[in-house]
Amino acid sequence: MQKLPKAVTRLINKFERLPGIGPKSAQRLVFYLLHNPDHELIDFAEKLTSLKKDTVMCETCHNVAEVTPCPVCTDETRDKTTMCIVEQPLDLLALERSDIFDGQYHVLHGSISPLNNVGPDQLYLRDVLQRLEGVEELILATNPTMEGEATALYITELIKRSNGDLGSIKITRIGHGLPIGADIEYADGVTLARALEGRREVGE
Repeated sequence: MQKLPKAVTRLINKFERLPGIGPKSAQRLVFYLLHNPDHELIDFAEKLTSLKKDTVMCETCHNVAEVTPCPVCTDETRDKTTMCIVEQPLDLLALERSDIFDGQYHVLHGSISPLNNVGPDQLYLRDVLQRLEGVEELILATNPTMEGEATALYITELIKRSNGDLGSIKITRIGHGLPIGADIEYADGVTLARALEGRREVGE
């Protein structure tokens, strides 16, 4: 029985580890790359290498950017009295495309998911409390999934248990426009705009 070259097999295995890529898709991608000219493969490899080398995580909001603090955090024209918590940097980009939100962001890089061994300590969650000075409204824009809802509830309880005058912060949850089970990053601008406009106060 003919076996694939080791170099091909190793790359297929790497592609299979990517989200949404199954064995067949991984094989197609590898053989597509195999038939590309050498200079294209070299350029592709360089882009992969620069992915980590030329990006940083914002020390303030944890967004992925070229510099830290990121351009959103250093923009003095943004509303400092509102903060929107999202799961992923792609969610932040999607909300920015909606052109309706001009406040601050906080990126968690995931959601609480006990089945996947992801707890609060695995997320950029604890430092939310240190960023709430001057914030009047906190928008919980986690995905409308079981994990997203659990994360939103955890953040709400965390703030309620905190000391100081954080209890005066209005906590809202994005509402109308996003179907249950949908991911924010795939929603169009109009849908996201309606979701933000239809946000409700947590506990209502």
